[in-house]
Amino acid sequence: MPLSPPVPRALRHTRAIQVEAFARDDGLWDLDARISDIKERDIALASGVRVGGTPIHALSLRVTIDRELVIVDAEAASDAVPYPGHCDSFSHAYKGLIGLCLTKNFRLGLKEHLSGVLGCTHLTELAQILPTAAIQAYANDVFKTQDSPGEPLTHRPFQIDRCRALRADGPTVAKYFPRWVLKVAND
Repeated sequence: MPLSPPVPRALRHTRAIQVEAFARDDGLWDLDARISDIKERDIALASGVRVGGTPIHALSLRVTIDRELVIVDAEAASDAVPYPGHCDSFSHAYKGLIGLCLTKNFRLGLKEHLSGVLGCTHLTELAQILPTAAIQAYANDVFKTQDSPGEPLTHRPFQIDRCRALRADGPTVAKYFPRWVLKVAND
């Protein structure tokens, strides 16, 4: 169901986020994430006027992960920033992501290594979406998410209890994953 029709309005700003996942020939995966901020009109920044339609931020982050979702390499790039020569001078800080696991306290580790003045607010915010992007990438490629004909799962599908719709005791799991539904005892 789409959003309701909006009241009359004018576009002023666009933030775009994109994540692409690549299976590498060496068995690792790359997650290439990008974030951009674009104003529709010219704006005055402390560093000068930014012409409308050109990015204020165009930032990229690549993490390389293994099959257990552990980051084995990371790099950041800043192609457009509000303060050239400053915002784009510490991409090396994102090497601090190496060793973190996307599914085990990742956001806590991210905060510890790169929050506030330790990193770029926008790149660190972008990194927060990597766990769910990796899970989507791995679904039915690295992680089996459902029984296949002649090949039933030997363990509960990863996605159960990861969101409200896929509660182990809910109707979605009962319908699509009946073997894994949690029966709630009636009082």
